[in-house]
Amino acid sequence: MKTGSIQHSDNANTVIVLDFETTGLSPTQGDRAIEIGAVLMENGEVVDRFQKLMNPGFRVSSFIESYTGITNNMLRTAAPCDEVMDQFTDFIGDYNLVAHNASFDKRFLDAELDIINRSYGGEFACSMLIARRLYQNAPNHKLGSLVAYKNIDHDGVFHRALADSEMTAKLWLQMLEDMRNQFHIIQPSFTLMQQVSKKTKAAVPTFLHKIATT
Repeated sequence: MKTGSIQHSDNANTVIVLDFETTGLSPTQGDRAIEIGAVLMENGEVVDRFQKLMNPGFRVSSFIESYTGITNNMLRTAAPCDEVMDQFTDFIGDYNLVAHNASFDKRFLDAELDIINRSYGGEFACSMLIARRLYQNAPNHKLGSLVAYKNIDHDGVFHRALADSEMTAKLWLQMLEDMRNQFHIIQPSFTLMQQVSKKTKAAVPTFLHKIATT
């Protein structure tokens, strides 16, 4: 786990990329996190990782067991959500955060931290929304499909939190590289990546060309 001073950077290559596995789709319907995985990247290099299972306090469905490979037997001996999320809040500090379909992960992060009265100082960016704008010819924008589309190396494991966060981190770096190569934006900022995610698909090329020439 990372130690030392907490820092906040607007560099897009200094972020924490995270992924939750959960009991369902909505914390407002009583769903809880069952695994958190994250990688810390500084200047484009992975320098630390965080991965823990967590016990939600009830049995997960057979569908979730099958989908994630996380069984009730595995969760039985895991630490409770409160304990794990307290540790994870220390890990993320004030770093900016990236997730694939970030609205989902943000909902669960916010819900779990509300329970323990903790918060975080960074902002979120969604790699899926950005990929939709940069890779408009991709067959779809699921994480596995984009990894295949961009020929990103992977170990074939999906729907486990650390593996998915590792893949998302590689995709994120690929998008930064493609912005450099295609639009000559040498060091994209995190704020710029957020702005790209909010543009219409048609507006993105003109927007990035304008950024590159200013």
